Amino acid sequence: MSKLLWSQTDPWFGGFSGAEVTANGTEITLITDKGSLVTATMVREKGILTAIKLRRHVILTPTVRVSSENFELDAEGLAIDAHGHAYVSFEQDHRVEQVDLDSARILGALTTTEFFDLQDNSGLEALAVHSDGTLYTLPELSGMIDTPFPVFTSVGKEWHVAYHIPRRGPFLPVGADFSDDGLFFLLERAVTPLGFRSRIRRFDLAAPELREETLLTTGPGQFDNFEAISVWRDMSGQTFVTLVSDDNFLPIQQTQIVEFTLEE
Repeated sequence: MSKLLWSQTDPWFGGFSGAEVTANGTEITLITDKGSLVTATMVREKGILTAIKLRRHVILTPTVRVSSENFELDAEGLAIDAHGHAYVSFEQDHRVEQVDLDSARILGALTTTEFFDLQDNSGLEALAVHSDGTLYTLPELSGMIDTPFPVFTSVGKEWHVAYHIPRRGPFLPVGADFSDDGLFFLLERAVTPLGFRSRIRRFDLAAPELREETLLTTGPGQFDNFEAISVWRDMSGQTFVTLVSDDNFLPIQQTQIVEFTLEE
């Protein structure tokens, strides 16, 4: 495991809620709660992350003019497919948008009436894209404590609930990604009086009962508020899981980047 604290004094910095790391672990693209699209270089020594160097920061440009009082740009999830097409999920105005990474322009919403019933401030936190181009998203809350989380999938603009992931304990979904072998990684968070807890579960969506595995469960306050997850493989074939915390733009919290290697 490696851990790095990232800090900058710029007013836009913070609130990281979605991330994608390139296959070789040298670049990271992130999205923030206030609609900033950020790219940075990941500096490594013998494979270990030692520094983050900001390359670019730009605000997403919405398809319609919005006021600063609404939550139009409350971005939560980021997914980039094999062709470089980027997608962002939004929590307040529940939707998924395609985004041009070069211009940061929002190209169009991929939405469904089923998103309209999602709870306020608990919408589409997690977003991932499979190698076949299918998008997967799920909300932070499922309704009742014993109600599974619905997993929406889409190819194009048509969405439907393809899976239900069991809700276990106090943890709620905040991020998702696929590994190269098509397994679904779900990052979850729980809030306790002693601090945040995180859990990573892995699923084989093609297997009976989804073949659920718990890969990581952290203790209260062990790390900050992880909301972004990226699963990637280095040149030697080693699989890494990169987690990024959302500091909620608060000075008492931190932007932590923590990486784990996956041992089978």
